[in-house]
Amino acid sequence: MFYGRKMALLTDLYELTMANGYFKTGNADRKAVFDLFYRNNPDNASYSVFAGLEDVLEYLAGLRFEEDDIAYLRSLSIFDDSFLEFLKDYRFRGDVYAFKEGSIVYPEEPLITVVAPLLDAQIVETGMLSLVNHESLIATKANRIVLAAKGRAVSDFGARRSHGFDAAFFGAKASYIGGVNSTATVLAGKEFHIPVSGTMAHAFVMAFDNEYDAFLAYSKIYPDNIVLLIDTYDVLSSGIQSAIKLAKDYLVPNGLKLKGVRIDSGDLAYLSKKCRKLLDQNGLEDTKIIASNSLDEYKIRSLIDQGAQLDSFGVGENLITSKSSPVFGGVYKLAAIEENGKLINKVKLSNTVEKITTPCFKEVYRVYSDKMAIADLLAFKDEEVGTTNPYPVVYPKKPWKKIEFTNVEYRKMHQKVMEDGKVIISLPSVSERRAFLRYQVEHELWEEEQRFEYPHIHYLDFTKALYAEKLRLVQESQNG
Repeated sequence: MFYGRKMALLTDLYELTMANGYFKTGNADRKAVFDLFYRNNPDNASYSVFAGLEDVLEYLAGLRFEEDDIAYLRSLSIFDDSFLEFLKDYRFRGDVYAFKEGSIVYPEEPLITVVAPLLDAQIVETGMLSLVNHESLIATKANRIVLAAKGRAVSDFGARRSHGFDAAFFGAKASYIGGVNSTATVLAGKEFHIPVSGTMAHAFVMAFDNEYDAFLAYSKIYPDNIVLLIDTYDVLSSGIQSAIKLAKDYLVPNGLKLKGVRIDSGDLAYLSKKCRKLLDQNGLEDTKIIASNSLDEYKIRSLIDQGAQLDSFGVGENLITSKSSPVFGGVYKLAAIEENGKLINKVKLSNTVEKITTPCFKEVYRVYSDKMAIADLLAFKDEEVGTTNPYPVVYPKKPWKKIEFTNVEYRKMHQKVMEDGKVIISLPSVSERRAFLRYQVEHELWEEEQRFEYPHIHYLDFTKALYAEKLRLVQESQNG
């Protein structure tokens, strides 16, 4: 069960036909190593944010084939009966290694490595990819939007424009990990302990005879959180005037405070400046101005550059769908397989160079100089790195170039999170994952990598031994 739902058949058919094939040919229990990684950052960025690990582990630990699942598979008349009997008592039997959720990550490095019987490793591909691809995509977009806001609060307003219930629910969590301050999605707030926020609807304003009466009624119902939506009719001639009148006639005399006004349409930079001036002239300097209306990181950056008087942002469809770059592109590939009790490294070739995989059971190291991350390094899982100073490595995109690390720190990025299908770590809270990402951005990530246009590209290097093994396997495969 996954959040109370049966998920075993949420998979591509070929994963089940392959599992059946492994079972029938005696290969089901061969140990295999699979890597989950992605090839390109969304929005041509320098980095992405890894999210979805908690849900991957819940999915793997609870994976079960129910009686009706087995009956449906039998009705397809393509699976061996002994395989279907095996599935009745199926439990995932693998080990899982992964980055910490909330980590800054880069293309081509394994975010998750699964070491499991071949059948098990194959059967979970779609479930894992769907979770990591979606949540990493939204966490990455949220992080970009938060960076653009330059310390101003950002709230997830996206549920109504999301691609279904799950996209709203898990997207709200991913958005919070990515750095937003709150969500309007109540179920996500309840389940993940995320602060919830919201103001008022245009329909509420329209339900009253006039704007002032709507504002007055709202203030009496919610006296501790008076944030008024001022663009139902006209921001400057009606909405802001009614808000100021309410403050003078009712709020201030009764010891209440106009916490904020929200603008959801029009020229946000111009309107916010005019509203700020009017609020200040009427002694409402503490009243915040909130903006919404199809915002993204580029629009927010532009508003700030124009001097818009905005204190926070509500971001909807451009966040929850990552509209400008809606695909994360994670893939799941075999890296090694057991033969006669020993792991044999595997490489997948392609006419597209970028699709040639990196073989072997690997470890990822982040390389630091003066506490700043300067590169990532792929190595064999049991390989010692930094054995000399300077330490020579290979940059696979320019293998002829001499590269050495001198006086640096190497940190392992993978942690073992599951053993024999059982979660073996205590997962940090969603708030702790959010704080972990924020620390990396503020203390370890170069400003040049945070640029939206032409960012510095983070280097992913190989140890000489790993690069030599990849070349050997490529040459062997070509020689047939």
